[in-house]
Amino acid sequence: MKKLLKKLRHSTLYIGLIMLLLLAAAAIAAPYICSYDPISQDLYATLKAPGTSEHLLGTDQLGRDMLSRLLYAARTDLAVMVLAEIVPFISGIFIGMLSGYFGGRTEWIISLVTDTFIAFPYYLLVIVVAFMTGAGIHGIFITFMIVGWLVYARVAKPLTASMKNSEWVQAAKLMGYSDLRIIVKEIFPNVLPQAVVVLMTDMAALLVAIVTLGYLGIGITAPAPDWGSMISEGQTLIGTAPYLSLLPGLMVVYTGISLSLIGDGLADRWR
Repeated sequence: MKKLLKKLRHSTLYIGLIMLLLLAAAAIAAPYICSYDPISQDLYATLKAPGTSEHLLGTDQLGRDMLSRLLYAARTDLAVMVLAEIVPFISGIFIGMLSGYFGGRTEWIISLVTDTFIAFPYYLLVIVVAFMTGAGIHGIFITFMIVGWLVYARVAKPLTASMKNSEWVQAAKLMGYSDLRIIVKEIFPNVLPQAVVVLMTDMAALLVAIVTLGYLGIGITAPAPDWGSMISEGQTLIGTAPYLSLLPGLMVVYTGISLSLIGDGLADRWR
């Protein structure tokens, strides 16, 4: 039984990777898979139910093909999700390591900033910043550069603080290594695995935030398809055409599950 559970724990990583790679491959290959332009309207083919030969997943209230819109939305949302994580991931880890390594005034200043941000609910803060920066992809990038680094700083800080007095760090100091070299060469490789695990969870949360902003009309702007705006557009017809909101919602859930499985699998492997 224990062996079975161990195999299941390790298999979560591969299951999650396969799920995510299948979605990414379908999104990349969307121009070759889909027969319709995602923004092309056909008012003679509105609200076609899923299952027809012409429109496998049906059409929306403007006659736009749902399969095309879902896959092209995946291209946009997944790309924004990944790109919007790069700066917060790097800056958050670096800020957290500085705080944990130097302590004192550096730690106090960084802790003051992080505690100030943490005092506000995450999604409320995201929405407020998004309203201030404006709708569109550039607004999403600015928003998450401002608030996204917090989670990584909170992970890197205690890990760095626990390592800075270790024997191998002290040995590096005796060898004359600079503080920057010790942080980059000695501490960073030991912080990175835990940060990557957190990255998977945070990417799922970021995707939900991107979809939420799209739902509220302050995220990815039309005519580019987006899962959040698709859910919003379909809610007025939830009684007669529930698939309009259900399908993009399922795509969000599917992506979130794949990222969670990858995170759990990596955590099990690096324990």
